[in-house]
Amino acid sequence: MTELRAEHVRRAIVEHTRRLAESAAVAGPDAIVPTTPEWTITGLVEHVGQTQNWVTEIIERRITDPTQLPTEIAVLPADPRKWQVWLSESAQRVARACSDDALDAPVFNPAGDERPGTRFWMSSMLNEAVVHGFDAASAADRPADIDADVAAALISNHLAMLTSPTWEMQRPKSAHAIRGTGQTMLWLATDITGDAGAWFVERRPDGAAWQPATKQADVTVTGPARSLLLTLTRRLALTDGDATDIKVDGDIDLAQHWLDNTAHVSG
Repeated sequence: MTELRAEHVRRAIVEHTRRLAESAAVAGPDAIVPTTPEWTITGLVEHVGQTQNWVTEIIERRITDPTQLPTEIAVLPADPRKWQVWLSESAQRVARACSDDALDAPVFNPAGDERPGTRFWMSSMLNEAVVHGFDAASAADRPADIDADVAAALISNHLAMLTSPTWEMQRPKSAHAIRGTGQTMLWLATDITGDAGAWFVERRPDGAAWQPATKQADVTVTGPARSLLLTLTRRLALTDGDATDIKVDGDIDLAQHWLDNTAHVSG
């Protein structure tokens, strides 16, 4: 499993938010986001900036009680010309909040897993910036580069969310749908060596589980980490040619069923 140094994550949050803001400016506020067609660029920018500011307050205040989560939401500037500065400030603010001193501090972790709260939120904010950065780039018809190690870390984060102790509470339909009777899937990155680029998923009666391992599976999905991430987050389709560098061996319906039932809570 690929894990990124905290400083790397902080820089990536700021950088991918910058790219998102640039793409949003090119696309224009009324542009429809093809990968999330219920949103315009205005809604996407608002969501990302508000989420970054909201999470920052959780970390800064060291909130541990979910009943005390922030209720005030940052206001999107009415003038689109101010959005790039607004997003830059929100990204830098959340990066500063995720300082080394805060990484293991007591902070609420909605996944309920073993990660300290700040580390959970830092991964979530990276996911927001990267995946929604791809959304904005799609709206602007611009390329969206994602480094392999960043994509691999976000795949691990994605699967950690789907198999977390609280996923059933957050997304009960998803949690029940991805159960099984031992069916297995392997997501295998071609640009990450060893088990750091391998995600083995088992669909058990009591819930799905995953581990960083290369094992024989009922279906194996192979491709660059970037394409795997965008397929898992349903930005690229598995079978219609969107992800031309993806190869599927085995029970493709099993992989497609997983994708159809695993909407990520944050993108």
